[in-house]
Amino acid sequence: MIFTLTKQIFMEVKENPTVTENINIAEINELIQKESGFVDLINMEVKKVIVGQQHMIESLLIGLLSNGHILLEGVPGLAKTLAISTLSKVINVDFKRIQFTPDLLPADLLGTMIYNQKKEEFISKKGPLFSNFILADEINRAPAKVQSALLEAMQERQITIGDQTYKLPEPFLVMATQNPIEQEERILYLRLK
Repeated sequence: MIFTLTKQIFMEVKENPTVTENINIAEINELIQKESGFVDLINMEVKKVIVGQQHMIESLLIGLLSNGHILLEGVPGLAKTLAISTLSKVINVDFKRIQFTPDLLPADLLGTMIYNQKKEEFISKKGPLFSNFILADEINRAPAKVQSALLEAMQERQITIGDQTYKLPEPFLVMATQNPIEQEERILYLRLK
């Protein structure tokens, strides 16, 4: 609704620059406030669980509303997993956490073809990327092929398994995390201590 109205106003101004005299800014602001009230409700619900991370919550909401994705760099313990899982519960969508490791394969994310002996045919087994919200934890640890497969799914919003192409669910939001390089050894030390 807001996008349609904004596009309509833009087209009118483009065709006739003098039309701006007839635009009622207060009316437009009121409409925007009315149509975007749900964002405040989501924010309030998430803040009941996540305390002191307003910037991260806002980043998640911006990524969601802009149909984009988010990369968070930070040490463990900042409630990244809790934040995205809470957001998924608030808006009632599916959530998966994927721990990226050096031995992860693209098929571990996307899915693969499995042979069904009873039917004597291959069937597609979808991977964890077929969820609405994905936490790609420590993405920098994965091999380049795995990162490439994830980036392609994020861009195209579809995945091909065998000769079948599947659309990813809407909304689709990936929040990738990585630890700062200089802190990785310290984190390992603290975890093993």
